Formats: sequence, C-alpha cells, structure tokens
Amino acid sequence: MAMGFATASAEIRGDANGDGRVDVSDVNIIINMMLGKAEVTDAGDANHDGRVDVSDVNYVINVMLGKITPKTFETMDELYQGINACGDAMMKQYLLTQGMSGEGCIMMWYGNYPGQDFYFNMPGWASLVNQDVHDTPDSRYSYYPWYYYYGLIALANKVIVHYDEPEGYENQKLFVKAQALTYRAYAYTMLVQLYAKRWVDSQDGASSGVVLRLDESTAELPVATLAETYAQIYRDLDEAFVAYQQSGRSRVFTDDFYQFYLPDADVAHAVYARAALARNDWSTASLHALLARQNHPLMDNFTLRTTGFCTANSEWIWGGQRNDQLYYYSYHAYIGYNSSASNARIYPKCISRELFNKIPATDVRRQWWLDPAGYDYNTANGRAERGSELDTDARAAHPDLHENAYVYAYMQWKVRTVEQPGIADLCYIRASEMLLIQAEAQCMLGNDAVASSLLWTLNCQSGRDPQYSCNKTGTELLDEIKLYRRIELWGEGFDWFDLKRWKDTLVRHTYEDGGNFITDFAVTIAPDEKNEWTFQIPNPEVLPQE
Repeated sequence: MAMGFATASAEIRGDANGDGRVDVSDVNIIINMMLGKAEVTDAGDANHDGRVDVSDVNYVINVMLGKITPKTFETMDELYQGINACGDAMMKQYLLTQGMSGEGCIMMWYGNYPGQDFYFNMPGWASLVNQDVHDTPDSRYSYYPWYYYYGLIALANKVIVHYDEPEGYENQKLFVKAQALTYRAYAYTMLVQLYAKRWVDSQDGASSGVVLRLDESTAELPVATLAETYAQIYRDLDEAFVAYQQSGRSRVFTDDFYQFYLPDADVAHAVYARAALARNDWSTASLHALLARQNHPLMDNFTLRTTGFCTANSEWIWGGQRNDQLYYYSYHAYIGYNSSASNARIYPKCISRELFNKIPATDVRRQWWLDPAGYDYNTANGRAERGSELDTDARAAHPDLHENAYVYAYMQWKVRTVEQPGIADLCYIRASEMLLIQAEAQCMLGNDAVASSLLWTLNCQSGRDPQYSCNKTGTELLDEIKLYRRIELWGEGFDWFDLKRWKDTLVRHTYEDGGNFITDFAVTIAPDEKNEWTFQIPNPEVLPQE
C-alpha cells in the first residue's frame, strides 16, 4: 500500500507564495508587499532580517541564479526555534476541534475514554468509548492521531536533516539532533500502538506497522512491517544516546528551574522502555526504565494529593509546559476537578467503582476519588443532588470545586488545573510508570522477587501505602502489577493502551451489576473484536488526493 499524506514540507527560504518553489513569482509577491499591494507576511522576509524590502528581492534573485543556497536554519536561534516547535506541537490545538490539543487529546480521548476504569456521564461519546470508530477510516477519530504524530515527525525530520547547517558549537547542535530523534521515536511508538496490531498478534512483527518517513521527501512510501517500525524506533534512540553523550549537555534541573518540557537522555530511556514494553522486549524495557528514573525520585504524599498532576515536580521525566492559549481545548479543561470548563464541571471524570473498591483503605491514593459509601445518590449515572449530604461534604472537602460544578460518586480529585479554564503543566512520563514497567518486565522474565520488590518500592517505601506487602508469584503477581498500574496511572492515558497490549477483555458494568457505568457504556469487548482494537489508516492518507 503506497502512502503520500504522511508528510509536512519544510519552509523554503525565498518561497514567498508558498508554492514549494523559488522563482520569479516570489519576486513579484515581495515587490507587491513592498508597494502595499499584497499583505506583508513572514514568508516575504526571505533573508530573515525582520523586514520586507529590496534586500529580500535580491536574495530571491540570487537563489534563482544559484549564487545562494538557502539554509533551513541560518542561525542557532533558528535551530532552537525548530526543536522548540516540536514541543509546542504537543501542546497546541488542531483541526479547529475542541479537545484536539496535541498529546493531551491522545491521553484523554484515546487512552482514558475507551478504557475500563474511566467513567463520565456523556452517552453521546459512546462510539469512541465503545471502540466503534476503529473500522471507520473516514472518521476524525481515525484521522487525528495520524495527522498529529506525522506532523510532529515532520518537524523532527526538519531538525534531523538540517541540524548541522548553522554556525555554532558542535555540542549544542548534537544535543538538538538528539532531542529531534527522541521526538521522532516517541511519535512512532504511539502510532504503532494505535494503527498496528498488538505485538502478540503480529507473527513476531511480520504484520503491518506504519509509514517510516525519515526525511523531508514527499514521495509515496509503503507501510513498513511492525518489526521494521520498532527497529527504527530503537535505531533513533540508540543514535540519540550517542549524540546526547557526545554533546555533554542535559536539561536544566534545579530546585528553582526544571526544563521538564525538553527531551534529554532520561526521556529517551523512558521512550525506549515504553516501546520495548509494547514490543514484549522485557529485558530492554526493564533496563531503560531503570535508567530513565534514576534522576527522578517519586513525589511525596502531599504533592501526590495536591499539585502532583498540574505542576511539574522531580518525579516528572517529561511533560508539556502550560499553554494559556489552549483554553477549553486542553487536557486539564476536560478533567481538572476545579476547572470552570463545562466538560469538567458538568461531566466530572470518575474512577470505575470496581477498581476503586480494590484500593486498600490504608492507601493514600484512595483519596484521589470521592468515596460515596454511606451516601445517597443517583446510582443510574452517579450524580449527587445539589444540596445533598454527598454534594455538601464534597464541596466542604474541596472548596476549590467550581460553584456550578456537579458532584458525582467516585469523581476524581487527582488532577486539578492551576488557572482557568484548564491551564496547567501536563505530565507525559514519570518515574512511577518506569517502576511499573520494570516490575512487569521482571515478572515476565520470571524474576518474581525482583518484581515484588519494585512493587514494594512504589507502594510502601514511597509512603503511598505503609501497610503494603506482596508475596505473590507467577500469574497472581502479574495481576497485582496490572492492578497497581491501573491505580497509579489512572487518568494519565494508559487504560486502553494497556488493555490492548495485555490482550485483556474490557468489561464495564452498570451499578446493578457491580459497576458505575451508564447503560450506554456497559459493554464487554473481547481482544479480537473492534478490528482487534486497531485504528484503520485514515482515508486522506490512502485515497487519491485532488
């Protein structure tokens, strides 16, 4: 199958009209800008001196005559702008659609909504929640991740291809190159989890992966195998480690300032661990998870209960810096319990009743959700009446809850916003996830004692549950690891992805059957249903383009 749409062209210096060429028409456009006959745009500033004048006309003419070979990055500042564009792409709004906010949308719509442990009372979302969109390549749900991640890949490719152009210190350029390779590896890691079969069903990687676009070319490309795709992810990260080491640089990480929004070697190790976990490459996953978390101690219980998921802290390995331009599109505007946004205020996000009931009473994480035991509320949808005892007590316990917010049984207090309607830092990867990856990988390798020790570190040594202990082995130990992964990482975008790679059946129950889901969401989905939990490559990618 040939592919053509998974590209994004880099800016061509001197291409004032954006047609992909530098010719006499660009000279005419720039002259018209100078005469006030055309709108002045950044593209008209061909020589990047901050204004549009005759020097830009001369620049374009010299390009046409072959006297100047345009560079994508003329200066180190432009190179830094190029790599920063990758980070910005993960925290911006797309397709003029509310909620499509870069990585936050993937976490919310693709990780949380269709999972087993995440409830909200919005039956209109049933097609996404119940995975009815996997067989619809013309759906925006199939289109968005492809569009978003290949856009990120294009930005990374631009840097990888041109990082050495500007004059500057070699170590600085190598660090930027390594960051771009990390972004690209991350994007491909996410794409294969959405658009490819789970590894256990791939015939050892022989099934289809995704398109591997590694430069700025726009020619059609075939779909690589899943094995080829993971091999490229590994190559990108291995190359990134070399460049990180040669650069001798890292992010600023002090008590006063933490560049958590920039990739470095820790982030590359974390991405490697995620990719290896999805590939069932247990030894590799365990090694890189260990290396990723070395500089990131777990957050304390106070932080865990307050600002742990809205303001970056030492446990965060990588995240998105708060963007006050996302408004109602952001992840936090969809989940923050104190948000003024209607999606969070009227439809608060809740944990599944069945998972909540499995959390020990001694576990501080139980405080992440509203326990309705002993209270009256509408069990059909979870909502408490305004002024009821449950509503009153919830507001007293959390006075920052918006005055017009609804209170629901099992609603979450884990994630809050810093400013309205949803302005906050967004955690992509943190040390607790790496501990859980290590534990799962060691369990799969048959090292039960090591896996149990890692669970103890996460749950007891951290102070999350001082009474925690584990002496389980084999399948029971794996189930324990799965349980604590569901608890620890709830709401952070892992629910559906984990169920898919585990090849576990998704089961949601109504209140009458022991759960808290509305009837529309109370379904059972087997691993071989819903196109094996795999999105089809979207039609704009595979159909002829006009």
